Amino acid sequence: MPVPAREALVTIDTRHPEGRIDDDVYGHFLESAFFGNIEGGVFDEGSPLSIDEPGLLQGVRADVLELCRDLAPGPIRWPGGNFTSAYHWEDGVGPRESRPRRLELAWGGLESNRFGTDEFLAWCEAVGAEPYLVHSCRDVDEAVRWVEYTNAAQETALTARRARNGRAEPWKVKYWGVGNEVYGPWQMGHRPAEEYAAAAREHARFMRLVDPDIRLIGVGIPWQQEQWTRPLLRRAGHLLDHLSLHLYGAGTHLWTGDDYDDIVAQSLYFEREMTAYSQLVTALSAEAGLERPPALALDEWNMRHLEPAAWPDPQPGDDGGIAPRELPDAPPADRPGPVRVNRWSPRTVGDLLFYAGVFHAIHRTAGLPAPVSMANPVNLVNANGVIVARPGGAVRSAIYHVWHLYRHHLGRTVLPSRVDGPARSAAVRLGDNRGPDGRLLTAPMTVPYIDVSATRADDGSVRVAVVNRHRDETVRVRIVLDGTAGDTPASARVRTLGADDPHAVNTLADPDAVTVRDLGQVEASDGTWAAGPHSVTVLAF
Repeated sequence: MPVPAREALVTIDTRHPEGRIDDDVYGHFLESAFFGNIEGGVFDEGSPLSIDEPGLLQGVRADVLELCRDLAPGPIRWPGGNFTSAYHWEDGVGPRESRPRRLELAWGGLESNRFGTDEFLAWCEAVGAEPYLVHSCRDVDEAVRWVEYTNAAQETALTARRARNGRAEPWKVKYWGVGNEVYGPWQMGHRPAEEYAAAAREHARFMRLVDPDIRLIGVGIPWQQEQWTRPLLRRAGHLLDHLSLHLYGAGTHLWTGDDYDDIVAQSLYFEREMTAYSQLVTALSAEAGLERPPALALDEWNMRHLEPAAWPDPQPGDDGGIAPRELPDAPPADRPGPVRVNRWSPRTVGDLLFYAGVFHAIHRTAGLPAPVSMANPVNLVNANGVIVARPGGAVRSAIYHVWHLYRHHLGRTVLPSRVDGPARSAAVRLGDNRGPDGRLLTAPMTVPYIDVSATRADDGSVRVAVVNRHRDETVRVRIVLDGTAGDTPASARVRTLGADDPHAVNTLADPDAVTVRDLGQVEASDGTWAAGPHSVTVLAF
């Protein structure tokens, strides 16, 4: 069937599902001592917006907690991130006044330890999320005792200590990370592949002796993947449930003024990397004689907003973005010199389309032997996060609505789909990867304007998420179920996410500049539905 300009034909097969989306892909991430994730975000002692009643939640921001609860989040990863490599969990338990204040070696600040294991686990319980704790993988005994402290039911010195600290029964923490980015020299405890494989095996073995039901995430790698992953799977693969993968996109609009098209296209790079690593893990698992390959955990991912490092350091603005500062003239777009990540840059409509595209890519891995079955963006609160907290209140960032929309209004069974529609050729950024001259690397790709994730919900309805990457134009979407237009209902419940401006952001003063609109039941027009420019639309049949 020929496809007219600015119309996309979407064919969906409801009879042959490809796999099931794990709810854990809608997880999140918090890092201690990191740009307002915890102190000033989740936890803000002395704030009138914080819980004042004694207990493990004392000092927790009530407004942030409610916004997190409404997400119905998947697993939340803590205490990091890079912070993990030098962290000792015993610094963060017991009476707060007795906890040591430490130099924080990952980000160069101070860690008060006033928000520790019990506070985090109580907060996850209040939010309704599974906690995901990450150990440094530098000390087997410390890791084992952490599992004992949180999960053991027997009467031991550590479980008695837990009870004194406010929790008599086990916390039953399910997910545990065995190290973080151990391949990197920026980590305390950095080591080569064979050494990490041996350490991961020992940690995993003895952690499982304390609690056989825990699920373990080993350290995967985004480069030199075969050299790192082969020894890990050979020595420890039978003890690991997931391998991690960390991917970051790169935006330059803070000094170039506009890179919307570059941002929304980078989900294609993420899909390429996830699929390639899944295939490699599957092949190396078979080589190692494993019964099944570990799944993938995309437990760090984000769109980084870069800026020239010569600019004055950004500070958090009271309204949710960057505080005013005097900036010099912008450098040339392709030669900014050294750059850094602006941790206070607010999320835009372009960002939310990128995130939706990454979710579609994750959904499409559901039928692979090593699917992406967990994902945790950096960050949940502040620091380019899903929720923005300031002393005057908290607000849903633009990207919050992607998690909420997909978590609550998409199905979990993946249906095969194909899109025949308009596209453009582009040099797509390979995330935040740079060449020797500092320029962001690219590769030629075809970027479809329409990207679709088709699912079946547990009530039997078909839910179709449609991303329209086109900056300016509406694309009419013609959906054909099971090969014939006659099988496609004539109306759909429609929800759409976006804003008039592709660079729009949410602020405390204008919290709904970017939001979801429920259009109710919408009749098809000549068999098509409208996907507005720079928008995400979910249709329920």
